[in-house]
Amino acid sequence: MKFATTVPWLRLCCVSLLATASFLIPVRGFAQALPNNPNQAIDPNDPNILRPTAQSSSILSFDGGKRLMSEAESAVSSQNYDSAVKKLQEARLVFNQLSNFYQDLTSSFSGIDNRVADSHRRKALESAQMRDESTYRLALVYRAQNKPELAVPLLVQVIKSQNPSRELGSKAYQQLLELGFADVPFERGNFKPITPAPKK
Repeated sequence: MKFATTVPWLRLCCVSLLATASFLIPVRGFAQALPNNPNQAIDPNDPNILRPTAQSSSILSFDGGKRLMSEAESAVSSQNYDSAVKKLQEARLVFNQLSNFYQDLTSSFSGIDNRVADSHRRKALESAQMRDESTYRLALVYRAQNKPELAVPLLVQVIKSQNPSRELGSKAYQQLLELGFADVPFERGNFKPITPAPKK
């Protein structure tokens, strides 16, 4: 009687051992070698082609954003405004993301390593400057397309970010004047900070 109940358990154990052993034996058809160069990444569109992930070739970099702005400038020269809009929107997004990421890094390292925090702060400012430059150029393209309703909000964003006393902010305000959205001229050279009256 005991033998009859032991046989199924014995069979089950043998089957389990065989199944486990089969998983441990490597199957040559499924194994793939990893790339020897750790600086290469798999292209999601074609996983069989490896590409380097250097910063200069990445879209999420200063070079990537500047490349988009350069392509937009070429598109404007050939009056391909739709392409220019697309490239400038992408550049604006890239520089905005870079600025946000560098600001986050600045916050993370602030008080821990000020040297690192300062480096990232400078990069955040440079990224923000390039974002505002691409935003301004995008507004100009919208003006060329006779779409002031799209240009005005962008120009206001530039002024808010840059301040009207800075060159880019002043240029953006001049565009608002030309569009008729603003009606009071502002000259950057005549800028005098308003000081509160002394308290009595």
